[in-house]
Amino acid sequence: MTNNNHGSQPDHEDFGGLTRDLPFLLNRRDAMKWLGGASLGALLAACGIDGRAVSTTGTPATTPPVQTGVGSPVTPQQTSTTIASATTGAPTPGVEIPDESAGPFPADGSNGPNVLTDDGAIRADLTSSFGSLTGTAAGVPLNIEMTIVEAENGTALAGAVVYLWHCTADGRYSVYEVTDQNYLRGAQETDSSGRITFTSIFPGCYRGRWPHAHFEVYESLDAVSSSANAIKTSQLALPEADCQVVYQDDRYIGSANNLSQLSLASDNVFRDGWSEQLATISSRADGGIVASLLVRV
Repeated sequence: MTNNNHGSQPDHEDFGGLTRDLPFLLNRRDAMKWLGGASLGALLAACGIDGRAVSTTGTPATTPPVQTGVGSPVTPQQTSTTIASATTGAPTPGVEIPDESAGPFPADGSNGPNVLTDDGAIRADLTSSFGSLTGTAAGVPLNIEMTIVEAENGTALAGAVVYLWHCTADGRYSVYEVTDQNYLRGAQETDSSGRITFTSIFPGCYRGRWPHAHFEVYESLDAVSSSANAIKTSQLALPEADCQVVYQDDRYIGSANNLSQLSLASDNVFRDGWSEQLATISSRADGGIVASLLVRV
């Protein structure tokens, strides 16, 4: 486990381009070939995504099998069971997830705003603003499941805290660019297996950056008040094929075009290797979409 104080980030007014998320990186290793993610076409079709806006209210539609590309289709129940088995089995050591920039919009006190000291910041549902602010982020619903373990021995970090934040469907960050909202941000304590699940929306894709979510890991709730206490700052990448399907939704204006001009190999954060940061997309028995990531710190 390494202590990772990312320090203060300079202010940025440029809405697009590489200046949105500064690299602050040293090359860690040669880029590895991306293996890609499973398609969400069938799943998102059931949710109503065919180029039209999707309602986030009402009873979810029945989810069809998810095509894995090999053999017979896997049902949502089978997919969820597989993920659960993989993340709750015997601990195994592995490669530590790379340290990355917190970017210019962390709201963790490192460059000004700090939502971590606000009432309501510890929460599982990130879709709405908290504290004195009201508002709900529009977009395709997404559950983000993370399992936090020690890289050295695979031991689950029970009681650790993950602070996660990402952009809106149209590629803007709350607090900084959507100044009257603080949605799509929040922190949560891991369970006895080192797991947390956030309820959010699928992030959009803005110019110059691959679709992603930022996160910081803290040892405990007591440490969350200061970004200097973070033991890991990194980013989660989303699979291209699934992004392409989601970005057909009308609320993701510009995302499909922005994505078409990018690759993981050219992204200023992920280009030096993304195998430990690329989330796995699957479906749940209740019809929801899940992005899962094992995080070794």
